[in-house]
This record gives sequence, C-alpha cells and structure tokens, in this order.
Amino acid sequence: MGLIHGKIKVIGVSRSSEYSPNHVDNDAAILEVVAEKLRDKGCEVEIWPEKEFVSKQIRADFIFNMARDRSTIEYLKQLEDSGSLVVNSAYGVSKCMRKSMTELLIRNGFAHPISFIVPTDGEFTPGLFPCWIKRGDSHAMVKEDVVYVECKEEAERVMADFHSRGISEAVVNEHLSGDLVKFYGVQGTDFFFSFYPTDACHSKLGLEIVNGETCGYPFNKELLYQYSSKLAEIMNVPIYGGDCIISSTGEIRIIDFNDWPSFARCREEAGVKIAECIYHKVTAKLKE
Repeated sequence: MGLIHGKIKVIGVSRSSEYSPNHVDNDAAILEVVAEKLRDKGCEVEIWPEKEFVSKQIRADFIFNMARDRSTIEYLKQLEDSGSLVVNSAYGVSKCMRKSMTELLIRNGFAHPISFIVPTDGEFTPGLFPCWIKRGDSHAMVKEDVVYVECKEEAERVMADFHSRGISEAVVNEHLSGDLVKFYGVQGTDFFFSFYPTDACHSKLGLEIVNGETCGYPFNKELLYQYSSKLAEIMNVPIYGGDCIISSTGEIRIIDFNDWPSFARCREEAGVKIAECIYHKVTAKLKE
C-alpha cells in the first residue's frame, strides 16, 4: 500500500492563490520544504495544485494537504472515507471554517471573545461595539471578509455587503484590547512558536493595526501551548496556527485557529517537524 519501488509515495496538495491573501509565496514555500524533508526520509513526493488534483481525480494512500477550496475538501473527504491518510484531515479543515471554529470554541469552554453567529439578511441585532464581523462560511480571502466596526450603521453596511456576495452568515466577535499574538504548532512534536505580528510586520490583510503597538503584557506561554494542543486535537488538525489576544492581566483568549498556516517566521524548523509528523502517521498506517 502506497509503495513505489520500495519507496513510500506521498502526494502533497497545494493551496490555491485566492486562499493565500498576500502569502502565496510563503504558503508554497512551506509545502516545498516539507516535500524535501519527506524526500530526505526516502519518500517519493509529488505536489499537485488543489484544483488540478480534483479535476484529474488524483488518488493516493498518503496525502499532505493545504487545500481550502470546497470541491477539494469534499474530494479529500471521499478519499479519507475510502481509507486514504490525509494530513491535515479534510474533516479537520472544515472545522476551521469560521462558524464551525466559533461553535467549537464555545462548546469546549475555551476563553474567547463574546461571539454571535447571525444571518446577513436581517437587522444587525448584537449590541456589541466595537466588534469584528467575519464571514462565517470560509476563511478570509479578501480584506472585506473581516471588518472592524464601531457602530450599528457600519455593521449593517458590512452585513449588506456580505449578503450581496452570497455570504449568508457572519460571525460577530467583541473587540478585545490587548496584545495580538500569533502561534504555530505541530502536534506530536516539540515544535511550538509564538510571536507578535505587529512587531514582525507580519500581516495578511493589514488588520493587526487595530490592536495598536505591542505592550508586551506577560503571559503563560505553556498555557497557550496547552490550549492550542487541545484545540488541535479537537479540530483534528495536527499542523496548525492561530491568533490570541493577551489582556493587560495576562488572560489568553483565542480569536482564530487555522489549519496549516504559512510558518513564514520559522519555515525551516517547522518544515522538519511537519515532515516528522506526517512520516510518523504514514509509517504507523503502514503497520496496521
């Protein structure tokens, strides 16, 4: 199973550019690093663009996956159901969509912003200002998918825009004051990395500026690691990243959790650990 001339064959599925706002090169680079590290372990690796992967109905026993397009995710689910190993699981990627992620944060008792899931075709009812309005059906693809508002009039303009673009539900988060911290992790390894994106000029959509300059509030990094590891388990995304807000008292509240981020600040180190994670899962599957 999954062996070509004695080598383990692994397929990588890349992320389409529309799902990598301002990070196309970074997303491509981390996938290539992982592919090279897997080749170093003796694997035969091919990388397919996600839409071509679907159109050509590529099949494989072992797949590592950065895809985000709905058709790709549904096809990967079919492959998983028929026995393929997919890392990250397509079922896990679906859980990271904004609405699903918010519901899981609430259901599992994670510290998070006060949040509502609301239809976009009616009056804006949450009296929660300032707040963030985010498309509920996907990850952010353009700047207009995640919007900071300070009053009901602004909120209703955003909701009308969402509705006009076919986005039926929005997630509304209270705005939290504090330091914005990004984190990356690879489950089953010792890799965990966190940083202040405003200090590092690291941004996809330029929205980090709303939180202002970093104050450097002390917080428990081990606790953040524990939170993120538990979320990775719940979400079924061993290769993960996210964002949290650190309050002036050191409270950690998760505001976002993603499948397979760019790891741009720590690409080489992360690539080694991601390949290690995938290879371990592949060899465990082969022993079943």
